[in-house]
Amino acid sequence: METSLRYTSNSRSLKIHAKEKLLVNSRTRLQLHGELDTGTGAPSYFCAMIRYFNPEALTILGLGLHYNKREKLRCLVRGKMEFPVRTGVPVTFNVKGRCDFDQEFNQRNPKGAAEFAWSVMNFQEDQSVRLKVGYEIFEKVPYMQIRENNWTLNANMKGRWNLRYDL
Repeated sequence: METSLRYTSNSRSLKIHAKEKLLVNSRTRLQLHGELDTGTGAPSYFCAMIRYFNPEALTILGLGLHYNKREKLRCLVRGKMEFPVRTGVPVTFNVKGRCDFDQEFNQRNPKGAAEFAWSVMNFQEDQSVRLKVGYEIFEKVPYMQIRENNWTLNANMKGRWNLRYDL
């Protein structure tokens, strides 16, 4: 099980996030994840998703259900495709999108982004670094991510940010 501590600029409370990936077959996984809000002592959300990996096309597709207190049950579809920028260079151009729908499929919430990701394994001894710079298409906002081993900082040009520490 993967666990992390998360703090966001808009919630102002520490959350404990847990994720479990169960192997269905060599390309398909059932992913369960949820979050506990330490401020309220209650779960923030729970999600169950089937994820399919196509390594030849560098593609990931997902379909699942997401539950939280505010919006109740929602259906979720997501996809991501990677394009290597140059052979042998750890830089990729990623296109990703997701859309969640309410139970009646009336209200939808689309998100999509294009980003460059640069991963440097062993940047220094026992330290790996990943930098991402992208543009969220529907919100029309640039964003960035810096990941160093267990720490991840995400920020966008609208002033939103979050910090994550993987346990």
